[in-house]
Amino acid sequence: MKIRTATPDDAAAVAAIYAPIVQHTAISFETEPPDTAEMRSRIEKTLALLPWLVAEDEAGHVCGYAYASKHRERAAYQWSVDTTVYVREDQRGRGVGRALYAQLLPLLAGLGYCQAFAGIALPNAGSVALHEAVGFVALGVYRDVGFKQGQWRDVGWWQKTLSRPDAPEPPRPFSAPR
Repeated sequence: MKIRTATPDDAAAVAAIYAPIVQHTAISFETEPPDTAEMRSRIEKTLALLPWLVAEDEAGHVCGYAYASKHRERAAYQWSVDTTVYVREDQRGRGVGRALYAQLLPLLAGLGYCQAFAGIALPNAGSVALHEAVGFVALGVYRDVGFKQGQWRDVGWWQKTLSRPDAPEPPRPFSAPR
């Protein structure tokens, strides 16, 4: 398996991984899958400041992706990010998510981020197991926060400390030379 930085040309493969999750599960709170153009836009916007990684299977096809996004808008939150990982259905349980996080989390720490958060629509035993395996700790649950597939859904929140300097420098953009 190869992990690399995503490019806008990965948009179709990323959209194909995400579409069935949006359409057939409550894991994502989106109700309409984004098309390739929208996914291309999301990748481009993310890469301007934060990493977006893809995993390729043995055949060189994208089989998973992970990215970070701003946790909140206020200035004091600038050292915190939310993380997202999705894996193609036929590759789940094969270490793709762990491999993506093994690259993403140190990269975020190297950019100057201190805390990573993950929101997981519940129930989702696979995602909970992945996040706890890479060091995330459960924080709490937003009860009945979303309505999808005919019922109210909870979202659990997990946190991982990346670093905790006494006087942190502002995080660097991912697009900056490293």
